Amino acid sequence: MKRLPILFILPFSMALSAQEFSFSGNFTSFSQYYVDDKKTGDFTEKDRFRSNNYLKLNSEIDKFSFGLQIEGYAPQAILNYSPSFDEQIGVATYFANYKNEKLDITAGYFYEQFGNGLIFRSWEDQQLGLNNALRGGKIKYAPFQYLQFIGLYGKHRVGFDVSEGEVYGFDTEFNISEALKIEKSTLNFGFSIVNRSQEIENAAEGFNKNTFAYSGRLNYSKNNFYSNVEYVIKDKDALLEFGSVNTNSLSKGNALLYNAGYSYRRFGLNATFRRLENMTYYSDREVNDNIDNEQLVNYLPSLTKQHDYSLANIYVYQTQSRVTFNPFEKAGEIGYQLDAYYQFEKETFLGGKYGTNLAINYASLYGLDAEFNRENRTFDAEFLSLGRKYFTDFNVEMRKKWSKQWTSIFTYINLFYNKKYLEERSGKVNAQIAIIDATYQFLPTKSVRFEAQHLWTNDDRENWLAGTAEFNFSSKFSLFANDSYNYGNEINKIHYFTFGGSYTKNSTRFSLNYGRQRGGLICIGGVCRVVPESTGFGLNLSTSF
Repeated sequence: MKRLPILFILPFSMALSAQEFSFSGNFTSFSQYYVDDKKTGDFTEKDRFRSNNYLKLNSEIDKFSFGLQIEGYAPQAILNYSPSFDEQIGVATYFANYKNEKLDITAGYFYEQFGNGLIFRSWEDQQLGLNNALRGGKIKYAPFQYLQFIGLYGKHRVGFDVSEGEVYGFDTEFNISEALKIEKSTLNFGFSIVNRSQEIENAAEGFNKNTFAYSGRLNYSKNNFYSNVEYVIKDKDALLEFGSVNTNSLSKGNALLYNAGYSYRRFGLNATFRRLENMTYYSDREVNDNIDNEQLVNYLPSLTKQHDYSLANIYVYQTQSRVTFNPFEKAGEIGYQLDAYYQFEKETFLGGKYGTNLAINYASLYGLDAEFNRENRTFDAEFLSLGRKYFTDFNVEMRKKWSKQWTSIFTYINLFYNKKYLEERSGKVNAQIAIIDATYQFLPTKSVRFEAQHLWTNDDRENWLAGTAEFNFSSKFSLFANDSYNYGNEINKIHYFTFGGSYTKNSTRFSLNYGRQRGGLICIGGVCRVVPESTGFGLNLSTSF
């Protein structure tokens, strides 16, 4: 294990000797043992057993707090995690913080978000292998309740090291309503500046190592209505092409996000519009096509509903914010998402005895309508014109309680997926998916859940059938089995089955499973990680203290 920084040994020693202090932590482990399988193929990589482990420790003393996270990837990280994690055990992140009513100072590794994240967000998701914490310093200052300033500097975490590029940021938030004592509505204004600074060897003459981005945002709400808008301008940035940075090809970027919603009694409506042009933003320009989710400066999740079911996650949309000329010309994306909710009252024809919840969602994403000059590597994009269609998802979900024991969820999905531009493979997919999810509650802690899914398509790998059975014997112990069968695939019909269980006691949860993993994308919150097709055992453990 790496030696702990002296800066963080001292605070923990102080905590142990102090009369009053708090100490907490948690441990999480994800492990896999891969086996050979005639259907998914033999395991040919090194080390069949792989494990990702995270131990987080935190201490608080009066207005000070200290923390560190120890990580271990032994003998290697789980397949398709960043190679920067492999065969390493040690202190991954650490921080010291001081906070009072107006001042909040952090040194070490930290996380932060400006506005909606279009210009800057640092965060962690262990299941995705994503941790783009900054190592440096951050200061928050709030001279009044309605005014806040944030200044930060750091380098992105890359495995157990940091990136070459540097990130500088400033953000301010001003609550106009609170400052003017307006009670019937809320109006907030925010402004951000972020700079990524990185030297590039053999760069073109006059190339600027700094890439600034500027963001303005406005939030307004009154009674049952709310809305927010944010616009970002990014300075000229170099084109990443064929694995190298082309400093002779420079293009500006911008982003627009508008969100509005209205709710009244049992009805709710939300609409979101987003346009992205050349908005990839990494602290190291050379990882602009990074599949390991490292060194991300901003946060651009997919503007689609995040589905919970296996067949609904076969054709998953990923945000298209890059500029590319080969093999296809793309400059970004433009699209929108609409959500409508309605609750039918109890004791009505559609509501029944217990009421009925209905949700309708529609998302449609397109490429930017642009003219490209391949010779000079330049483009000119229209602002509000729609280009090639990338993806659509229309879905309806009904949640219904039939009795004290029976509840169910009915889902219908109709989608279009353009493989040519989303995966750079030929073909388009038009598919429909129907899902029935039913739960029977025996006792307050005992239940059984059944799930049936079907995907219809004449494209790609054609039809799928899936099912799940889950038995909850108590609030502590449960077993499950599921299977996704690609019966429409004439070349390779395959069952992707998994069975296992979990046991929970107090704050500790243990789960074990065995099965096949379908290759493709695993997505959480609209951010995805590519996973390979494989078979094996999975073991997960989490506990807190």
